[in-house]
Amino acid sequence: MSNISLLSHREEEPEKGILYIVGTPIGNLNDISQRALNILKNVSLVACEDTRQTKKIMNKFNISNKLISFNKHNSLKKIPKILQDLKEGKSIAIVSDAGMPGICDPGEDIARSVKSEGIDMICIPGACAAITALVSSGLPSSSFVFEGFLPKKKIDREKILLEISKNEKTTILYESPKRLIKLLKELLEFCGGDREIMVARELTKKFEEHVGNNINSVIEFFRDKEIIGEITIVIKGIRKTDLKTNKSIIKKDLKDLIIAGLSLSAASKYLARKNGLKKSEVYNLI
Repeated sequence: MSNISLLSHREEEPEKGILYIVGTPIGNLNDISQRALNILKNVSLVACEDTRQTKKIMNKFNISNKLISFNKHNSLKKIPKILQDLKEGKSIAIVSDAGMPGICDPGEDIARSVKSEGIDMICIPGACAAITALVSSGLPSSSFVFEGFLPKKKIDREKILLEISKNEKTTILYESPKRLIKLLKELLEFCGGDREIMVARELTKKFEEHVGNNINSVIEFFRDKEIIGEITIVIKGIRKTDLKTNKSIIKKDLKDLIIAGLSLSAASKYLARKNGLKKSEVYNLI
């Protein structure tokens, strides 16, 4: 009973010296919780990824509070001051432009710093584009991998694409609309056109769109179209039987390379690198 009373108290008036990680809508502002609004109204200050975005929520719900910017460009400089404010007894809420702070934004840095200092931290849960897209996709959701935005460096990017191509779990990605076609073509190369996929655009907004079936059909759908809005991609994992088929293809490629003049060792090394396998795995296929 005492725990229930404490939670109710926290909803009405934020505790001193606590960082509140507050989930905000990913599109539709009406998705924000009453508890989140209460925290935003009553904390000492709100640290936001973009004060202009947070003001849209504050204005809609007639909330007035002190806002400071906290984003990837200034987070490292601002963390010491936030920690000092918390130690002095201020209550601070951190919000991102959309969704849960800490998912692909600097909220992760402040959460780690606060924890290392032994300062209390409470999460006010809210919407998350990754989870929203996953449950809307109809793809297996009991076990999944979230990769966020793929790295831009080619070698790092291809490493993850190889992992996705072999992963039996559902994979969730974020991508900007400008780079969507490039990513889809990369997925086509690594996963094949028949791999089941769903691209979610503008989740919870007026023009929400789910485009899916397989990689080939999604590429065809977006071909020559202007793509706008936030993009989340859900990719079905490969089946164990598909993994066996993939090794059969590699074995055939290995034989073809040897016939073409490469040594077993050289051909195995090449195919191992291409398919993200150990050289010995490919070598032993023959």
